[in-house]
Amino acid sequence: MIRGIRGATTVESNAQEAILEATRELLAAMIACNGIVEEDVASVLFSATPELDDTFPAKAARMMGWTRTALMGFQEADVKHGLPYCIRVLIHWNTDKSLDEIRHVFLREAVVLRPDLMEDRS
Repeated sequence: MIRGIRGATTVESNAQEAILEATRELLAAMIACNGIVEEDVASVLFSATPELDDTFPAKAARMMGWTRTALMGFQEADVKHGLPYCIRVLIHWNTDKSLDEIRHVFLREAVVLRPDLMEDRS
């Protein structure tokens, strides 16, 4: 079974190091919360809002050692009143976990995107 794991975060500036740091933080949290290993990952999609153009967020995954996984980046739709300086991630993961066991991760200002997923499930 392939499950999707969502995550999002924000950065304070369009600087390469800020983008990579926030993306690494997000990926590390998604990996830790779900017990993900690269071998079980089918692919990862990254999107960034239009003002974030100093680097590819996917570069953070490569820097973390995910060198064999298919990664793809996109520009997020430029939606009026959308959350600016936002990076989103969707991991396609081969797992036996149920939908209720999947832990989606929203950090920094991105918690406003899915407050329903931020409730404590422990």
